[in-house]
Amino acid sequence: MKKKILSLILCAGMAVSILGGCTTESKLVDDSDKKEETETKKEGPYNFAFLPNTQNNTFQSSMNDKFKELCDDADYKYTCLDPDYDLNTQLSQLSDAANQGFDAVFVIPVDSAGIRQGLQELNDAGIPVINVDTAVIDDDKDLVKSVIATNAYQAGQLVGEQMVKDYPDGAKIAILDFPSNESCVDRVNGFLDGLGDSKDKFNIVAQQDGKAALDESMPIAEDIIQANSDLDAFFCINDPSSLGAAAALKAAGLTGKVDVYSIDASPDGKAALVDGMLTCVAAQVPVQIAETAFDKAKELMQGKEIDKEIWLDSHLVSVEEAKKTAGQWQ
Repeated sequence: MKKKILSLILCAGMAVSILGGCTTESKLVDDSDKKEETETKKEGPYNFAFLPNTQNNTFQSSMNDKFKELCDDADYKYTCLDPDYDLNTQLSQLSDAANQGFDAVFVIPVDSAGIRQGLQELNDAGIPVINVDTAVIDDDKDLVKSVIATNAYQAGQLVGEQMVKDYPDGAKIAILDFPSNESCVDRVNGFLDGLGDSKDKFNIVAQQDGKAALDESMPIAEDIIQANSDLDAFFCINDPSSLGAAAALKAAGLTGKVDVYSIDASPDGKAALVDGMLTCVAAQVPVQIAETAFDKAKELMQGKEIDKEIWLDSHLVSVEEAKKTAGQWQ
């Protein structure tokens, strides 16, 4: 009878092992407080989602294309949800994603300081979040596994240093920023620091929110140009804003007379650099961000630790590089 009971117990144990074949758990015990932590590993294929701040921008759409390509190649499921720069829509999409059983989500916040509620819902659902491109605020970084982005501060710093080389005696400049976006704030801070010891030589005659969009930036740039006939240059936080400033300068007959410094190196930005409408462009690397985030998401699924912050290097794009990589992001 004892042998029969032992046999039944062993069979039950094997059944549990078979049913649990899709996940394995490793338990770590901290002797100092005797708390037990459980790390879950999951085998693929996986189900990933991308929640950007918009798809009406080639930066984000290039990331979407790369995520989809990588997921298709790996036979993973993939979903992209577009809030079109609307915070309430993104919060709703984050809430929906928390109920759809994704294995991991990649998020670009519409408002860096405004999405904690949505991040919390994903965390409560046990769905790891990888924050890409634009970082959430420091208080919310406990709700994301990693921040993976271009080094925005470095990009701005490179542009500032180049402006000092171009204007060693200083200049009158205008800045088109985007203060609701943490990455864009970093770009402006990097730019100002890039001016270094020459900062006092540069007179910032205007600093306004171009909302990172051509149609928003162009009329603002027109007003700045009209109010400052001796303006030397614009610094804009991305290519759409820069192209808005460039369009305003063209309409005023000032192309080539007032310089435009930008960050992105988008296909349109590269074309404008080649055409002489932009003076200097520092690169963002959306394709590399997507590739890195995809690899890190797979590592998370395998139960591995990943770096809390991963900053990918920027660089100034030469006219020669712009020609060679025309029509592409990096």
